[in-house]
Amino acid sequence: MDRVLLTLGFVALWVVLALLMWKGWRGRGRRQADAVGALPPVPAELGEQLVAPSTGLYVGSTLAPSWQDRIAIGDLGHRAAGELSRYRAGVLLERDGASPIWIPQDSIRAIRTERGLAGKVMTKDGVLVIRWQLSSGTEIDTGFRGDDKTIYPLWVQETNENYRDSES
Repeated sequence: MDRVLLTLGFVALWVVLALLMWKGWRGRGRRQADAVGALPPVPAELGEQLVAPSTGLYVGSTLAPSWQDRIAIGDLGHRAAGELSRYRAGVLLERDGASPIWIPQDSIRAIRTERGLAGKVMTKDGVLVIRWQLSSGTEIDTGFRGDDKTIYPLWVQETNENYRDSES
């Protein structure tokens, strides 16, 4: 009988902790709603493709400059397998089981590699991070861990070339 009560106590404790985590996640989403606002829709015509699609893992998005302040709005906070591709008009991140993320070229502030993002830490330069500005004025970092890390220099180089072209 003592073992049954102990087991029920641990199950009840686990349920309470799970509910508190869920409540905290929803509270974070409410606090971030004004700062994040609406995400840009994917345009019907993407234009010329600059970087071919690459498969990998969408790590998450965080409020810049904090690499751990994960965004909890909609499905932005959920990790998902996905495909990242670059077009002249912007970056498209299509995620399995989640809505696509469109990052317009005008919104991109930097593309770099990092050791980690959104609580996911890996080896040096393990995550491709895109810093971009939302229509609300808030800057966020979106992380993607590619299956093929050799594409990262192409992404960073392409960004630097586009930045130089826009300054001319």
